[in-house]
Amino acid sequence: MPKIIDAAVGSPMEPLTGEFAIVVARYNDSITSKLLTGALETLKAAGVSEEDVLVAWVPGAWEIPLAAQRFAEKTEVAAVITLGCVIRGETTHDRYINAAVSTSLMQLSLDNRKPIAFGVLTVNTLDQAIHRSGGNVGNKGIEAALAAIEMVRLNSIFKDTCSGTIGFKSAK
Repeated sequence: MPKIIDAAVGSPMEPLTGEFAIVVARYNDSITSKLLTGALETLKAAGVSEEDVLVAWVPGAWEIPLAAQRFAEKTEVAAVITLGCVIRGETTHDRYINAAVSTSLMQLSLDNRKPIAFGVLTVNTLDQAIHRSGGNVGNKGIEAALAAIEMVRLNSIFKDTCSGTIGFKSAK
């Protein structure tokens, strides 16, 4: 029987430690402010104190990766939650922004071995954004915060149980 590592929210775990940084795009702030509210409420419900939450507003989704990088480099930051909203317009600019931002955030997560939760809406219409920021499809800010919490817990399990590079034996 394999050993199952379950760090899901609701699993019996040690209290969360470290700071949680949230980077929020100001563009489409009627949407992103609702994502932020969902993320903040979720962190609070998980026992994260307000003093351990850092929130940085940036102009738009394009600027999210740089702020996320600065937070990810801080030792005391356990995870970064990114929140934004890119709505398709009459041109294809959304595709370039979405691809660059998502790729950059994934690379930051891997480079820093730290969770970077993706709560950037990439939608076709304002109605879709409304539905995903507290409407009938939920709140992606809540989902991003839950993902960050779970990955922080999983990261702490890896630090306690896995040394060296997973899957490779030392050449000693």
